[in-house]
Amino acid sequence: GMMIVRAYHNDRGAPRHKILIPDTAHGTNPASSALCGFAPVPVESNDQGVLSPETVAGLMDEDTAGIMITNPNTLGLFEENIKAIAEIVHERGGLVYVDGANMNAMMGIVSMGKIGVDLMHLNLHKTFATPHGGGGPGAGPVCVSKALEPFLPVPRIVREGDTYSLSYDFPKSIGKIHAFYGNVGVLIKAYSYILSMGRNLKKASQLAVLNANYVKERLKGTFHLPYDRPCMHECVFTDKFQEKNKITTLDIAKRLIDYGFHPPTIYFPLVVHGAIMIEPTETESKETLDLFIETCKAIAEEAAETPDKLREAPTKPKVRRLDETLAARHPHLAG
Repeated sequence: GMMIVRAYHNDRGAPRHKILIPDTAHGTNPASSALCGFAPVPVESNDQGVLSPETVAGLMDEDTAGIMITNPNTLGLFEENIKAIAEIVHERGGLVYVDGANMNAMMGIVSMGKIGVDLMHLNLHKTFATPHGGGGPGAGPVCVSKALEPFLPVPRIVREGDTYSLSYDFPKSIGKIHAFYGNVGVLIKAYSYILSMGRNLKKASQLAVLNANYVKERLKGTFHLPYDRPCMHECVFTDKFQEKNKITTLDIAKRLIDYGFHPPTIYFPLVVHGAIMIEPTETESKETLDLFIETCKAIAEEAAETPDKLREAPTKPKVRRLDETLAARHPHLAG
């Protein structure tokens, strides 16, 4: 996607060198920008957890290629000002790129074109039921407006009569970007999921949003809720209430393992200290959600009354507390 943004501006004879990245964006967004030669410019969210058009207007200049925005953002909040932001970016010659990682909240509900989006990628493993990681490979198909179509990668499938062929005859294309024919198997899985769901894709998003708001409302007195407003498909808490007993987000996550729950994402987004991001998805039943909620409340009680239970958790698995940071930075992959 960012390669297409670069090609678009170069084709107009006016290369640009910066890209706006909100503080609630996924960490891959500034990385993708830098890999494509752009300098990421951070954009601070307002006190409601979303972007203000005025802030974007103050940063969007003639050397800025556009904005790469995750919507809903990583606080689980819909960027309600995105249409006004898109107008500002477009008036100044930029493009609006949406990271579609959180599309699970908006299928059949939001039209990206109508709110001013020029291009976006879809994380198929997060929304369209494909495997992640070792079951993949991962796939992030890029969707573009008609104006950006000439820059899409090659080869492309073209129809000639009753047959199909691969064509490289697209002179403005960013070229070939993947070995062999890419991850077409993953795309077929996603396409099959879309066909099988049909109009129920919209219902899946509605249920994902409903489940997240249910969890948020039931737990907002148990864990600190930094933004007490309707969320989308995920809600973000912090460990602020538990800090007085010197209990951290990590302790809470490890204790969940003892209760049989896989811990949620923790310490992300970075704009919230000690973040606990809960994304129940559309497939969890109310019974499962209630069990999870009661478990969280029990853990909060333990944090106040017997905090050592959390500090020593998990106690049931054979492998207990690993040094995750060391493992990530210095992996030993030999058998």
